[in-house]
Amino acid sequence: MAEASGDLEGPDFEKGCKIDQVADGEMLLGHAFGEAVLVARRGDELFAIGATCTHYGGPLAKGLMVDCTVRCPWHHARFDLRTGEAIAAPALNNVACYQTDKRGSQFFVTGKIDEKPVRKPKSSPASVVIVGAGAAGGAAAEMLRREGYGGAVTLIGADEFLPYDRPNLSKDYLAGTASEEWIPLRSADFYREQKIDTFTNTSVTAIDPQEKKVTLTNGRSLGYGALLLATGAEPVRLAIPGGDLPHVYYLRTLSDSRRIIDKAKSSKRAVVIGASFIGLEVAWSLRERKLEVAVVGKGSVPLERVLGGELGTVIRETHEANGVKFHLGRKPTTIQDRHVELDDGTKLDCDLVVVGIGVRPNIAVAEQAGITTDNGVLVNEFLETNVPGIFAAGDIVCWPDPRAGRIRVEHWVVAQRHGQAAARNILGAREPFIMPPFFWSNHFDLHIHYSGHGSGKDQAIVSGNLKEKDASVIFRTGDKLAAVVSVGRDLENLKAEVALERGEEFRAL
Repeated sequence: MAEASGDLEGPDFEKGCKIDQVADGEMLLGHAFGEAVLVARRGDELFAIGATCTHYGGPLAKGLMVDCTVRCPWHHARFDLRTGEAIAAPALNNVACYQTDKRGSQFFVTGKIDEKPVRKPKSSPASVVIVGAGAAGGAAAEMLRREGYGGAVTLIGADEFLPYDRPNLSKDYLAGTASEEWIPLRSADFYREQKIDTFTNTSVTAIDPQEKKVTLTNGRSLGYGALLLATGAEPVRLAIPGGDLPHVYYLRTLSDSRRIIDKAKSSKRAVVIGASFIGLEVAWSLRERKLEVAVVGKGSVPLERVLGGELGTVIRETHEANGVKFHLGRKPTTIQDRHVELDDGTKLDCDLVVVGIGVRPNIAVAEQAGITTDNGVLVNEFLETNVPGIFAAGDIVCWPDPRAGRIRVEHWVVAQRHGQAAARNILGAREPFIMPPFFWSNHFDLHIHYSGHGSGKDQAIVSGNLKEKDASVIFRTGDKLAAVVSVGRDLENLKAEVALERGEEFRAL
């Protein structure tokens, strides 16, 4: 995790600025009242908002203006230029909004606008119960309140903690460069103030669609007017001898990450089983903690199916340049107290083993309720299941993407945006979910941004130089743009996202 510089740049908007310094459709970074301010122009209108993304502090001035919104270059959060509202995850907090005043050929930023739009939902169910308190569930609960819903909202989570920043568990938090204070998304006070009832360490054991109620692990029943299923996924377990030894870990929850960190403090060598995004991020993080790290992967190139052979090779070379050892085309056969044995007889010494070989969606309670599933919960374009009044979001969802067909993905930003869209649709918005999937992944100094949804069958075209970490890989299904993955080209990846949304052609630099 990084933070934006506190140095103020550009013109002082309090003292005035020439209007023609901001071209139509462009943005200008400056400052006012001791804060960074972004001024944008749309026709004759000028908008002024805070210039720093509220997610990780990204510089919005280096982002992309799309109609009356700006998108952050780091992780694609979106803000309304007219109000400063955070309108799409991963940012959950608004930025400041400022009043502008035109005087002849100049404009001035004259003060903050504190009022926020008051919304009234098109429809209001008697109550909303959200099953799952991860990315999708937490974002949905917040959006219900932001959209003006005044009924009862209940957020039920199997985790012992309220919603938190899960991507950081395998990145900076695990690496030791982010404190635990950064991990909670909201405080317990926030949920109380928003009148969102929360349950932790609690699961739903049954859903009764006819009676519109759910049964909890403590035996209690809750009625609902609308139900959102956001039960997430759980790690695939390694079924080999020694797979349940105490030094073998999986990473899904904050507690998991804490346990790995504690073990890493007394370890010298780690084996990561699975050259997945999670596995490789864990490898990076453990190298930051000065452990010797070996990665075991069944493919010949890490992440080749998702990112293509050339970028997969660059990822491997980046890890190797930082001391990670790879054992590719191999599978573990046995784990013992001090080593992992592979299928070719190689023995890898270790004190710590982390397994990252994929996850499975938690769909059992949905299936038992008669909700249609197929490698996930099937929903329509509004994220509603075959049972009226029951919606689903996040890792469990198979939804009809307008570009790739019916897909299920396991990305944090997608889950949050699902939750936000589902909340609006629970309140009668009837807005189809059409946003392209997006995720980011960090590997030492290699930062990857991925927009869209490709497959191993796509044609991959590299634009730029991957080894110099300045390139995009464009994936096409026939003549159709499927996805773009960028390294060192944040703005270009934002433009690719827009092209995917609009069904337009995309050309890299």
